[in-house]
Amino acid sequence: MMKIKLNTMNISKFTLGVALFASAISVQAQDINQAKRAIDAEQYESAKSLLKSIIKEKPSNGEAFFTLGNVYLTQKVQDSAKLYFQNGLSASDKGLLNNIGLGQMDLDANNSAAAQAKFALVTKEMRKKDFQEYIYIGRAYINAEKPDYKSAIDILNKAVAINSSDAQLQLTLGDAYYGNGKQNEAYVAYRNAFQADNTLLRAKMQLGVLLKGAKSYDEALKAYNEVIAINPNYGPVYRELAETYYKIARNKPSQAAANYKTAMGYYDKYMSLTDYSIHSRMRRADFMILVEDYVALEVEANKMIELDKVNPRIYRYLGYAAYKNGNVDLAIKSLENFINSPGNKAIALDYLYLGLTKIKKGTSADGSSIEAAALQAGLVDIKKAIEMEPLAVQDLSEVGKNMFSKKLYSEAAALFEFGANTKESTTFLDDNIYYGLAHYYANVYKAKDAKVDTVALEKSIVAFNKVLEASPSYLEAYLYLARTNRLLDKDDAMVKNYEDYVAKTMEAGAEEVAKDAVKAKIIESYNNIAASYANTDKAKAIEYFNKTLALDAANTYANESIKILK
Repeated sequence: MMKIKLNTMNISKFTLGVALFASAISVQAQDINQAKRAIDAEQYESAKSLLKSIIKEKPSNGEAFFTLGNVYLTQKVQDSAKLYFQNGLSASDKGLLNNIGLGQMDLDANNSAAAQAKFALVTKEMRKKDFQEYIYIGRAYINAEKPDYKSAIDILNKAVAINSSDAQLQLTLGDAYYGNGKQNEAYVAYRNAFQADNTLLRAKMQLGVLLKGAKSYDEALKAYNEVIAINPNYGPVYRELAETYYKIARNKPSQAAANYKTAMGYYDKYMSLTDYSIHSRMRRADFMILVEDYVALEVEANKMIELDKVNPRIYRYLGYAAYKNGNVDLAIKSLENFINSPGNKAIALDYLYLGLTKIKKGTSADGSSIEAAALQAGLVDIKKAIEMEPLAVQDLSEVGKNMFSKKLYSEAAALFEFGANTKESTTFLDDNIYYGLAHYYANVYKAKDAKVDTVALEKSIVAFNKVLEASPSYLEAYLYLARTNRLLDKDDAMVKNYEDYVAKTMEAGAEEVAKDAVKAKIIESYNNIAASYANTDKAKAIEYFNKTLALDAANTYANESIKILK
């Protein structure tokens, strides 16, 4: 029998090749996991650098394209995200995953049908034991600009049926439950995620986020400190600390300044552990707006412009800061640059601040007058803001009150009108009070020979009635209804309003009536009711004047009027 001599040289070369190939796969997987760890730590620039290296070395790695596209989506750089997703589709290894990224972009564009079609392209190729794709699709529903938590839960439960113990699955499920308002289910999922993988600090951190959402701030701080005890260099926990101290500041206004300072300190710690890229600096700028540190924001915005002269979002920050700091020309220029830049999505606050800045620019140095053209130009932008977000009216209330204090009654009324017609606003009651008062005083202080604005006064009537409907105990509304109807020469309505005021005040008891300010208003009511009867029912007029004298025997108007009537 012929013996076959083996080519040992070729075998050893083949063996070495297989070993190197296996090693390459191992390094590749490790690099992807390293990038994912960087993403979890919110070190996005580091993750991007790693992923770009993987793509350069192995363009067939579709998961690297998908992961990189998601980083850009997180940073709201849609053009780059789309580019990597589309290029990743042609990758031979897991290229289909990129349909999930493109599907999320469809969700962002409110095209749910297109998104579902792309997700279906992925799921139909899944093998029986595959489940990772379900997690990615669930995350797409969660991370969309308008999250669909129910759909996320539905798709994630398909993964649960295959491998319920996977840590990333439980973490994602926790996020979906939390977004859907199911706190108990979220808690269980986060706990399960951390038990499955005790290096997954985000899951443990999210237990603190749940407590923050429940306004259990002290307990949330304890939870975050437990994460720090495990790894003091885990950056995201400091962002959560910053956001929690911001919430504490909002909840305790008397200690707001100190808590804002603490919050900003933690945010700076977060930045030191992540990166100082332009995207991270913009996130920090967003936080500066929350803690109302506009002086620092203006400095930061100018630094960002030096780093990236073409990023229009920086002009938003500069515009906000300049408006708050009184730099009106810079604010108008910056906000208009942002709003008018192609591709930008202006939000309500952009138009609101632009409108208020235009009004501020037309306001005199002492605040006693506003140019009519500036007011009208500002109102146009403010109206756009409220059309986009009706609750933006809440930011107008203090500005209107400041105008009111300067006796700019008509101008203040123009601002209060927005809030007076937005019932969902937290300032609805206040805005209607001031709206009614502004129109009333604008007419009271007119020149004696000038006609009253009946349309404006009728709006006052409507506003004061809204006040009484929302707060029947606000008795001043009856008084101002009476005064407004007096200006309109509606005696019958005036009398009823004054009578209602007196009756409601009397119900409050003798102690309330005995107060000097209240007594003066009751006397005003009696005297005006009496005057309205003077020409039609002298006896009734005298009766009410005598009620005045019972409270103030020396009242000149009542005494003189009785003499004339007799």
